[in-house]
Amino acid sequence: MEGEIREGLLQETHEAEESLVRKVWTESKKLWVVAGPAIFTRITMFGLFVISQAFIGHIGNTEMAALSLVFHILGRFSIGILMGMSSGLETLCGQAFGAKQYHMLGIYLQRSWLVELGVSVLIIPLFIFSAPILQSLGQTKDISQMANIISIWYIPILVSYVFSFTLQMYLQTQSKNMIITWLAAASLAVHAIGSWVLSTKAHLGLAGVMVSMIVSNWIPVVGQLVFVFYGGCPKTWTGFSVQAFFDLWPVIKLSLSSGVMLCLEIWYNAALILLTGTMDDAETSINALSVCLNINGWELMLSFGFLAAAGVRVSNELGKGSSKAAKFAIVVVVCTSLAIGIVIWALVLVFRHRVSYIFSDSAEVANATSHLSVLLAFSLLLNSVQPVLSGVAVGAGWQGTVAYVNLICYYIVGLPLGILFGFVGGYKVKGIWLGMICGTAVQTLVLSFLTWRTDWEKQV
Repeated sequence: MEGEIREGLLQETHEAEESLVRKVWTESKKLWVVAGPAIFTRITMFGLFVISQAFIGHIGNTEMAALSLVFHILGRFSIGILMGMSSGLETLCGQAFGAKQYHMLGIYLQRSWLVELGVSVLIIPLFIFSAPILQSLGQTKDISQMANIISIWYIPILVSYVFSFTLQMYLQTQSKNMIITWLAAASLAVHAIGSWVLSTKAHLGLAGVMVSMIVSNWIPVVGQLVFVFYGGCPKTWTGFSVQAFFDLWPVIKLSLSSGVMLCLEIWYNAALILLTGTMDDAETSINALSVCLNINGWELMLSFGFLAAAGVRVSNELGKGSSKAAKFAIVVVVCTSLAIGIVIWALVLVFRHRVSYIFSDSAEVANATSHLSVLLAFSLLLNSVQPVLSGVAVGAGWQGTVAYVNLICYYIVGLPLGILFGFVGGYKVKGIWLGMICGTAVQTLVLSFLTWRTDWEKQV
């Protein structure tokens, strides 16, 4: 009798383990349907900048530092606003798709276009008058003037973000990701070839790289618009509608809270570049930090892919009314992203002495980059979890709450500590970055606690 009971318990345990493995496998497939293309698309988007930096960095250190300022300050400022606002569209479309209210996705997309185009018009003057703005923030005159030239070229790229981010959110909530992936691959290939031909062979230098970057950023937009307008989304796109002009306030409210949430996160690294630019030997410091932030950016693109997947999976399951599935999706996506983050953390520590030569020929930059590698490694580890938890917030519609969390953790804890360690403590770039890592760590703990304590039945 006892043997039969033991055998029955072992069989039940084995079935439970099989069931868990099967559940993880099923959820992982759903996760990667969204995360794979999302990661590739975001890596491609960041790759456009890295290719540009690789070509411009070999033109001169001033040009490289100027491009870093434009991308990490002005570019990230605009990306933070527009991508953040688009994450509000992800919440609306994801929950509507889960609830099978398909007709609303096209309406939400059009409303987001109206709102974000209006915001982009307000941002453009920052690019036109970037030189005096950067100088007033403590940057050198030479770098600021070069940055102004680059920022004028950047304006068409800014406008492309309005359509690029919203179309990506709209399509990925429907798991129509392959069109995004193929267009992203085409964009990266065009930019690599275009930069080489225009900058090196045609001897157009900086102008050649920027022309190539503009064309490459608009390729995915045009391709996705053609896909949507000509039958790619028959259930969710039924043409332009006057309904898009009504009930804009809920979209504006969610878009703004989403924008603030992501902006506070993206601007945090911009503050690191900005503070570094006020130090002695700013050019070398900015270039070394830029190399580190490029690596950090590559890993963030992975995490932002998982952020997108977390947002889609959580919003879809909440839309369906399944709290257990939403909670299980959160566990799977966080564990997957953390595992990848640990691998990247190890690789950075192993290859820390060589990586900077991809972006610059300077031995000084390589040496400075090596000294920052330990901080970079731990930033990568934190960034493998924190953006994913932000994706959970997007899926659940908590953007307003997380905006307050980001404000406190980043700008009341992290940034003051960075200034204290860097300027008062005399640790310079290392001190600034260390303080800001503390802010990110606190934010990760707070978001983990919020996710753990949430009543998901109530969220449904």
